[in-house]
Amino acid sequence: MNYTYIDLNTYKRKNHFDYFSRLAYPYVGTTVNVEITELLPYIKEKRLPFFLTICYCASKAANQLPEFRQRILNHQIMEFDHCPTSHTVALDDGTYCYCDLDSRYPFDNFIAYAKHEQEKAKLRNSISETEKDILDKIFISTIPWISYTSLIQPTPFPADSNPRITWGKYFVQNNQVLLPVSVLCHHALVDGLHISRFYHLLTEQFAKIVHTA
Repeated sequence: MNYTYIDLNTYKRKNHFDYFSRLAYPYVGTTVNVEITELLPYIKEKRLPFFLTICYCASKAANQLPEFRQRILNHQIMEFDHCPTSHTVALDDGTYCYCDLDSRYPFDNFIAYAKHEQEKAKLRNSISETEKDILDKIFISTIPWISYTSLIQPTPFPADSNPRITWGKYFVQNNQVLLPVSVLCHHALVDGLHISRFYHLLTEQFAKIVHTA
């Protein structure tokens, strides 16, 4: 894990950091219907795994934002060079395990690598993680059975500072295919502006998959 510490004496959001760090529930989040009208037929044509395709795009988008790569440790801010994802993998018994992925691969290579990592994760069948294990992670999950308009995420106490990105079942509305995508972040690090930029970058990543293949 490569990271640097941010100097709080010169940090432009120091007052915001101090304020939101004191709150019992310091998170900010939203759910947005993101268009995948072009992406979905491409996924079907190429027989790509839907979850891993969206996971890759979400990770690439999040890692472009320094605020999504920042974590709070002992009231200091660490900024990682890159943050892997930790996502849920469904098991045959109806439960799930965790799997970590690195999105710094080209997309074609990522899919094969990710499938292999998921199979390894199933064999481990574990959701056990230490604070050190998850510090740099972006938490990814999905609820593929329903289209939803909001989502309440479980969060620890004391609060952690890992971004949480979740999506539901896509649906068709006004000839557009839409995917509900939820984002939850620690407000001491992330504002609504940064979350809106994430959605913009996510849409850009969808277009890159389709148009640069």
